Amino acid sequence: MTTQAAVPSVGLLYPGMGADDDFPFLEQATSGAIRLPLVRTAGGDVAHLVDELLAVGGSENLLAGARELAGEAPDSIMWACTSGSFVYGWQGAHDQAAEVSRASGVPASSTSIAFAQACRALSIDKVAVAASYPDDLAQHFKRFLADAGISVVSFQSNDIATAGEVGLLGLPEILAMARAADHPDAQAILIPDTAMHSLQFVNELEAALGKTVLTANQVTVWEGLRIADRTLTLNSLGTLFR
Repeated sequence: MTTQAAVPSVGLLYPGMGADDDFPFLEQATSGAIRLPLVRTAGGDVAHLVDELLAVGGSENLLAGARELAGEAPDSIMWACTSGSFVYGWQGAHDQAAEVSRASGVPASSTSIAFAQACRALSIDKVAVAASYPDDLAQHFKRFLADAGISVVSFQSNDIATAGEVGLLGLPEILAMARAADHPDAQAILIPDTAMHSLQFVNELEAALGKTVLTANQVTVWEGLRIADRTLTLNSLGTLFR
């Protein structure tokens, strides 16, 4: 019989660059209450193009990263890429996760699936979406949410071309995007890009907007803990973690 480590560990397969430093920030901010070992699965900046994201989310990239993460003995593995999972559709994203889980021997999921699971956990079925992506890519996320039974009552794409550009956004720009997307009928605002820094901003976003905010890096960490049955209360990460 194996005993779980005292500190939960969520392994991250992260595509290239953007906000990979969000995760060590969280490790430090929680005084080591969680481990978030990270492996980059793609080199450099990732363009927000459908064909590019299909390549980034391909099996070769994910399985090589999962094998590298195995040495960290994580409790679970997350494919920490929203667009590189939702671009495969509802079934394709689940197939990705199942493949990583089989290869690694631990539970696996992805950021797109995490958004759906977080909405279910909070009984949210009507959302606004503030997407950083160009519209043709962002529409795949809208369809993904529809397949999860989540109604998108307001949707804004912001036509940012690359992950690197998204990683330069600060709280004022992110808040402006969220406000532009908000709608009175939305129970929550979803901000779907793991290239966007957000783990230090969730509480401020919720306070400013007066409703639940779900960001890509936030739901990624939450889902990794959930599938490993290692849930944590982290008051700095908004309604989802309380």
